[in-house]
Amino acid sequence: MLEGNAFDSEDFSRTPFGGISADTPIAAEAQRASQVLHPGSMNIPKPREQRIITIANQKGGVGKTTTAVNLAAALALQGMTVLVIDLDPQGNASTALGVDHHSGVPSSYELLIGEIPVQDAIQQSPHNERLLCIPATIDLAGAEIELVSMVAREGRLKTAIQEANLAGYEIDYVMIDCPPSLGLLTVNAMVAAKEVLIPIQCEYYALEGVGQLLRNIGLVQSHLNPELHVSTVVLTMYDGRTKLADQVAEEVRGHFGDAVLRSVIPRSVKVSEAPGYGMTVLDYDPGSRGAMSYLDAGREMAARSVGATNASDLVTATPVTEGGDVNEERGR
Repeated sequence: MLEGNAFDSEDFSRTPFGGISADTPIAAEAQRASQVLHPGSMNIPKPREQRIITIANQKGGVGKTTTAVNLAAALALQGMTVLVIDLDPQGNASTALGVDHHSGVPSSYELLIGEIPVQDAIQQSPHNERLLCIPATIDLAGAEIELVSMVAREGRLKTAIQEANLAGYEIDYVMIDCPPSLGLLTVNAMVAAKEVLIPIQCEYYALEGVGQLLRNIGLVQSHLNPELHVSTVVLTMYDGRTKLADQVAEEVRGHFGDAVLRSVIPRSVKVSEAPGYGMTVLDYDPGSRGAMSYLDAGREMAARSVGATNASDLVTATPVTEGGDVNEERGR
């Protein structure tokens, strides 16, 4: 039934689940999970030019790394070539993408201090040939101190990327995962990128610190990178069973307007479990609500990259019901 790219309704009708209407949520999720597993029919339009996006929020625990790797995986599943640059010394993005990042592996640290070119640091994720990663090792923890005395310290990453001419790799998206701070590593990421993606947790303290982040973005715009702008805001850890989540979402949409994706990322056990297996949630459980939500978010980003006036042409947002994803909350 699942051989090939299309969902075969006739074969499906002969299975024990054939009596389920195609319009039911269960059948819809089954079809979309089969698309994730057989993504040939899910290609999305390439951006007009390579997009370099920094994922930043100095508040920890908001889903920054989770969003970076799962959005990258969602775009790669749909035909894009994506490079993830891990600038967090914890190396969580490298873990989720299944690439080596022990001490001694060519990494973003050697890239920043100028010891190696980009080509030597790039690894391919074992889960998708279109998904590439420059890993982070523990050596990166001391990079901010070493960068202080270097010439043009804020532009080291930008220089490395430009010298490598990433356009020659036919990379469509570069996603830079930042540490939870506003130090030199994050500044390097902002100087290298044109866009900032801000993940915001749907909880009480979500907006605390975002003001400082926006001020830092403004400083980088004024002095180092005038093209930098906040292009995307993603609402993460959404729990539709609480009024608080709706209130935070409403406040964020009121402040950032159209920059906020319509696709929201629900709180999900599967999303949390996936990195423990060295996977993104799209590889770990492609039929889960978290996987579907990141898939929708990737499609919405792609729609914006080609200037689509109606992103719904590419997106069918996964509904987040009032009760939330109860099955996943119980560790389904």
